[in-house]
Amino acid sequence: MSIGGFALLATVGLLVGAIVGLTGVGGGSIMTPLLITVFGVPAPVAVGTDLACAAVTKAVGSIAHGAARNIASGIVLRLAMGSVPAAISTLVLLTLAHLEAHRLEHLIRVSVGVALLVSIALLLLRDPMRRWATRSPAIGTLRRHRPAATVAVGALIGVAVALTSLGAGAIGAACLAMLYPELEPVEIAGSDIAHAVPLTAVAAAGHLWLGTIDGALLLALLVGGLPGIVAGSLLARRVPMRALRLILIATLALAGWRLLV
Repeated sequence: MSIGGFALLATVGLLVGAIVGLTGVGGGSIMTPLLITVFGVPAPVAVGTDLACAAVTKAVGSIAHGAARNIASGIVLRLAMGSVPAAISTLVLLTLAHLEAHRLEHLIRVSVGVALLVSIALLLLRDPMRRWATRSPAIGTLRRHRPAATVAVGALIGVAVALTSLGAGAIGAACLAMLYPELEPVEIAGSDIAHAVPLTAVAAAGHLWLGTIDGALLLALLVGGLPGIVAGSLLARRVPMRALRLILIATLALAGWRLLV
């Protein structure tokens, strides 16, 4: 990798890290599609390397959010109870399938595109869904079983993250907003980031086993991503989230178009 390429990837890592720190959303949703469509990284390597990067950057981000008291530890634990076993099971099944390289590339590329579309929809509908959830009798009934529902949401996230590196932010944030309307947006972001630490660590270990992590690429992303997520986490209560979310949605839409056309 050239010095210029390293610097460009580090800059991208800085910007994406800042967005993750601010919102809890956007790490895999932006980075993985960018690596595939703009930088030409094979889809399995893009997913594996981004997961390894996220395991480190989100650990740092969770420390910052923890210091700011933005993490609901009980919710994080229940999410992890579902997501970690689901991620391990997904990676084991992927390994046992013995897919040829081009088939694995196609599966992950399509999965990333679908997960990205879901992420965009959830970001667009997050506020209306939260308002609907406060009035819905069905969601009210579901809240009486919040521990079990949270574990189930975690399992869904675990499958998505292991296969695509997407989902921990957008899916998790939308579900938490409906199940726990009393949480502030910054608490949802902090809890999402804290939950992503064990999940991405386990998923990255699986991809390391599969041989889909690029060391040089990972280093470049970490050089930018670490200061980015710390800065974003510390500024999370001072930035207008609505404007930031619109920018994020536009970026995700462009990435999704590049993936699926």
